[in-house]
Amino acid sequence: MFSRRTPADFAENAIARALRARTRPYIDLTQTNPTAVGLSPSEEEILGALRSPGVASYRPEARGLLSARETVCEEYARRGAAVDPDRVFLTASTSEAYGFLFKLLCDPGDEVLVPEPSYPLFDHLTDLEGIRRRPYRIARNNGGWAIDAASVAEGLEGGARALLLVNPNNPTGTYVKRSEREAFAPALDPAAHAVISDEVFFDYDLAESPEARLGVAAADSRVLTFSLSGLSKSCALPQMKLAWIVVGGPDDAVARCAERLELIADTYLSAGTPAQLALPALLRIGRPAAERIRERLRQNVRAAAEAFATGEADGGVRALYPEGGWSLPLELPSGRDEEAVVLGLLESEDVLTSPGWFFDFGERPHLVVSLIAPPAKFREAVSRIDRYLRRTPL
Repeated sequence: MFSRRTPADFAENAIARALRARTRPYIDLTQTNPTAVGLSPSEEEILGALRSPGVASYRPEARGLLSARETVCEEYARRGAAVDPDRVFLTASTSEAYGFLFKLLCDPGDEVLVPEPSYPLFDHLTDLEGIRRRPYRIARNNGGWAIDAASVAEGLEGGARALLLVNPNNPTGTYVKRSEREAFAPALDPAAHAVISDEVFFDYDLAESPEARLGVAAADSRVLTFSLSGLSKSCALPQMKLAWIVVGGPDDAVARCAERLELIADTYLSAGTPAQLALPALLRIGRPAAERIRERLRQNVRAAAEAFATGEADGGVRALYPEGGWSLPLELPSGRDEEAVVLGLLESEDVLTSPGWFFDFGERPHLVVSLIAPPAKFREAVSRIDRYLRRTPL
């Protein structure tokens, strides 16, 4: 009686069952909610921001309130990107933004290209829209990561309707490089393809890239392109439920896209008036929160570097330090069973991590840990991970 858009099997995996059975506390290195780790603006700051005149009114506008869209444009101007308010659409979240864009670009059964490894949210977002995923590889390259342009071109030539970029990628923390964009650009047909660029972690850079990074993707006028961001990550305000789509590309394609996207947005009208009216104030209180996050990321990367300093030389874990974002992949020695390591760490060390299969790493075994955990807990947790792996035989 249920559609195939939802899973046929809701059985818990072994990690979920172990968590359900837990009776003692543990250090959670899977936590990515900034409100749970003391990084969001305070309740007083948020209440002050929401005291904007008119918050009790309902002012439906399909694209979002003009004042809020103009505020979004001002934020992009601070980053050196000129954005027209008429090319901004407000949504309740980037997840909803994906849903809008899949409705805009795809018929049921169509394909979109998704990065691999990547965050598993794409599995649910595509399934719920009745479309199919086709992976392209983010491959190891001279100790780092790089988009496999050949797999992108193969997917586009094979009929995929859209290419999804995550800039920087979650969990590898790799920024999209301009050279990578140029490598697969010849395969993008302006009459058939679109690019969706998820830029929610863009401002959280941790290391210099060896090559020039792609900035706001929607600034490219060659093909219909959508840049996504919002308050959840940029301001540590996921509870405010406000995000945005910036549309770029050839003028005629943008015009035809905008009227259709406006119809979709008008059908839902999901962006709340209070958050839209409060957006200037929310961005203002969000900037210090973002700086607190950047400092925590730096502290925890240093702690990881100390814990895993020797790496593979004596059989330990190898930290794959990101260029940006909130995650740190840990490469395990060959032969390790990811799920067994996760369960062993939880049982004997009271530390929870994510297995690499959760992100479709697909090659050597990995763990993934969140870099926004409180520094004292993070330092203790990575020390326990290193200790566990050294004393536990393959």
